[in-house]
Amino acid sequence: MSAQPQQARLRQPIVVVLGHVDHGKTSLLDKIRSTAVAAKEAGGITQHIGASVVPADVIEKLAEPLKKIIPVKLTIPGLLFIDTPGHELFSNLRRRGGSVADFAILVVDVTKGFQNQTYESLDLLKSRKVPFLVAANKIDRIPGWVSYPDEPFVLSYEKQSEDVKRNLEEVIYGKIALSLSEQGFSADLFTRIRDFTRTVAIVPVSAKTGEGIPDLLAVLAGLTQQYLKKRLIYAEGPAKGSVLEVKEIPGLGTAVDAIIYDGVIKEGDIIVLNGKNGPIITTVRSLLMPAPLSDMRAKGVKFISVPEVQAAAGIRISAAGLDDALAGSSLYVATSYEEAKEIAEKLKGEVKELIFKGENLGVIVKADTLGTIEALLEALRRLNIPVRLADVGNVTKNDVLEASLTAKTDRSLGVILAFNVKVLPEAEEEALRSGVKIFQDNIIYHLLDQYTEWREKLKEEEIMSQLNQLVRPGKFMVLPGFVFRRSDPAIVGIEVLGGVLRPGYPLLSAKGREVGRILAIKDNDKSLDIVRTGSKVAISIEGKIMVGRHIEEGDIIYTDVPADHATKLLTNFRKFISDDEVLVLKEIAELKKKLGQKEYSLVLNKLGATG
Repeated sequence: MSAQPQQARLRQPIVVVLGHVDHGKTSLLDKIRSTAVAAKEAGGITQHIGASVVPADVIEKLAEPLKKIIPVKLTIPGLLFIDTPGHELFSNLRRRGGSVADFAILVVDVTKGFQNQTYESLDLLKSRKVPFLVAANKIDRIPGWVSYPDEPFVLSYEKQSEDVKRNLEEVIYGKIALSLSEQGFSADLFTRIRDFTRTVAIVPVSAKTGEGIPDLLAVLAGLTQQYLKKRLIYAEGPAKGSVLEVKEIPGLGTAVDAIIYDGVIKEGDIIVLNGKNGPIITTVRSLLMPAPLSDMRAKGVKFISVPEVQAAAGIRISAAGLDDALAGSSLYVATSYEEAKEIAEKLKGEVKELIFKGENLGVIVKADTLGTIEALLEALRRLNIPVRLADVGNVTKNDVLEASLTAKTDRSLGVILAFNVKVLPEAEEEALRSGVKIFQDNIIYHLLDQYTEWREKLKEEEIMSQLNQLVRPGKFMVLPGFVFRRSDPAIVGIEVLGGVLRPGYPLLSAKGREVGRILAIKDNDKSLDIVRTGSKVAISIEGKIMVGRHIEEGDIIYTDVPADHATKLLTNFRKFISDDEVLVLKEIAELKKKLGQKEYSLVLNKLGATG
């Protein structure tokens, strides 16, 4: 029995490419494909729907110069690369308890290091428990690097000068390994790793020159074969897969592009997948694959019908009733209609976790696929942002009405986050009418950044609005020679010595006498709402006050801060008031205490605790 797993047939590992925008994900995939095509006498490349297979013999041929360093004799039939890079599509490779993807390449630009979307990709890989390596791309941009096109990195590296080697090491360890370490991963250059289960491999490459591509393929194949063997054992039974995209195909109707990760799917099979209005049970009309040697991205690509497909594969499935199919749904082949109904019940549960409407206050989430809904919900959970409604599809008038209900209680949550979907015209009109904010983007981190920045700004505005209801500490000197009017109202030139002044603030002399209220603040005929330390302005003071009797030129005057305002400033708004305001407040509190106002003892205690 022990020999059975070794004899078991292995399928191709499914590999995804993730990383920040412009770090070279697409060009890396293109280079892998073109490198494999260039080695076509050894087997070439086979094109699937949404995926490309690089066969084992091609990998072995490319890795030939590395055999002393990486002894690879492959038992896997090759590697299946998902053609469209990016974590939005990766999100659709869903399966219970993880991802359809077996392995990931996280692309990092060596000139820029980790960026927002790199971290987001890493979070997704962590949440789906997908092992990965890092492709440190654009090594040809390292100062002084001399390129040796299509050579393995280990050979190209040996030919570089000591300065260049040092420059590369600084990037690998000072940027990439350090960023991974901060995220809880141990990482090292792939040539220096002894235990790949504990350390993330960093493989330097250039998608432009092809340097490092042989190393990348060899390490990928070696790691997946060595550590994922059990996962890659090919099952002969009914297929399991994941819906990548739902497409309207002229002359064919609605079809789904799916990745099959286990088993076999045949023409005539019963399939079960999730739809917008519940699970869909239908029968495979035809299975389509690109014709050999056709370029998937070329217009007019020819497809051929195939009777059956075995894992791992990218396949287009034509069947009736797929109009409402959901991208990101699991897809199963059933052996009977009864089994299909049982599977459909399980699939309902899969959707309930992601598509829901709750009673709680929270944001509205609309996205194009189940996978992106899941990724957004996970990201919002991490940010502790509650969700009231999550659904697949365009933003409707009802969504806006739901958001406006929340906005009445909490404006910061009464919003819609729309990922890669349209806002319908009546929804736009309703949003304008009700003031509901709709955030739209097709990059998750951009969408969340937009929302969190707006939310912070809104919070700050609300805090500033509350702060503006309080009298803040301020201190000024009446400038000698700048009395413009002695009373009704008194108008004097002043210099602000500390804190802030605003119109409406009551005033207190250094002797503890109430001396009216600031009516207005002016600087060369320009009215000001607030002035701070160092400002020299004119102020008008209303109340029964006369310069020469109640206050004199050269006097120090304070704002008369009520004790409850002082307490609020120190407990609720300390982050928003300056240190010099705190110092002025201490002077005011000490003055008030001398005047016998006991409540200021508490303020002084707080000031002691505040420091």
